[in-house]
Amino acid sequence: MIKKISLIMLVGLLLTGNFSFAQTAATLPLVSVQGNKFVTAGNKPIVFRGLDTSDPDKLQRDGHWNKEYFEAMKSWGANVVRFPVHPNAWRKQGEQNYIKLLDQGVQWATELGLYVIIDWHSIGNLRSELYQNPMYETTRKETLEFWRTIAKHYKGNTTVALFELFNEPTVMGGQAGTCTWPQWKEIMEELIVIIRANGSQAVPLVAGFNWAYDLTPVYQDPINAQGIAYVSHPYPMKREKPWEPQWALDWGNVAKKYPVILTEIGFCGPDDKGAHVPVISDESYGDAITKYADANGISYTVWVFDPQWAPMLFSDWKFTPTRQGRYFKAALQKYGKQ
Repeated sequence: MIKKISLIMLVGLLLTGNFSFAQTAATLPLVSVQGNKFVTAGNKPIVFRGLDTSDPDKLQRDGHWNKEYFEAMKSWGANVVRFPVHPNAWRKQGEQNYIKLLDQGVQWATELGLYVIIDWHSIGNLRSELYQNPMYETTRKETLEFWRTIAKHYKGNTTVALFELFNEPTVMGGQAGTCTWPQWKEIMEELIVIIRANGSQAVPLVAGFNWAYDLTPVYQDPINAQGIAYVSHPYPMKREKPWEPQWALDWGNVAKKYPVILTEIGFCGPDDKGAHVPVISDESYGDAITKYADANGISYTVWVFDPQWAPMLFSDWKFTPTRQGRYFKAALQKYGKQ
């Protein structure tokens, strides 16, 4: 009898263990590209609307890289979250420790049905290796190695749906040297080859110049790779009102042929905490950008789900929305009610 009970207990533990592993290993349906749309299983179109986290390294130091943080993003209506990995944080943590942070975030996202964008969060000119700030310092070799590591590690993990290859390319009016679109294309195409050769099915995201705003070169000279998408960060001060005709010329018309995702949008008032160029505006910008994106099937994520980085979406760790937080929380939540 004792042996029989022990056997039953052992089987039960094994079953429980297998169940736990299945829960841990489960991922969301694969995202791919068809025409100018992101699609999931059965070629079902999906439009991403979500939130940008602050750097997981920063959130860990603050004590808020936890499931509660992800539950808050889910409750705001997000279906995707973007992790900005700063090169200096990647080096400081070290590859193994930083990947543990990403793994935690990916697991929480999976459990809550949130897709993940991993973003190499540098600002500047990767060709000249000159950057806007020391926190963005990287090298071409480090960037290639980062994506080789990430591609290999998340091979088969379809929750990690999108790889943003370089956050904001810019030559800073010549202060960061020169880089032509063909030169930028060559770097991006090499990254895509490395990612795919290491087994990843994540969709590569390629940003344009002017701090990831301008996609006009794509019309005549697109990236030579299939199954990719393009990025713009159309903050309100990038253009004068009326925004929509200029958005169409600068990046919107690209969305008629390829998927486009605005991985940073947001605003704050001129007197709000952290106000800076190019994000100063008001709710009229929120109305314009969400309506334009919705009308054209364009995905977006809002910067930034943090109470210190600006323009912040909440003001304290009770997730109390700020001015822009109130706007975008309501905007995101309405999609779930449609």
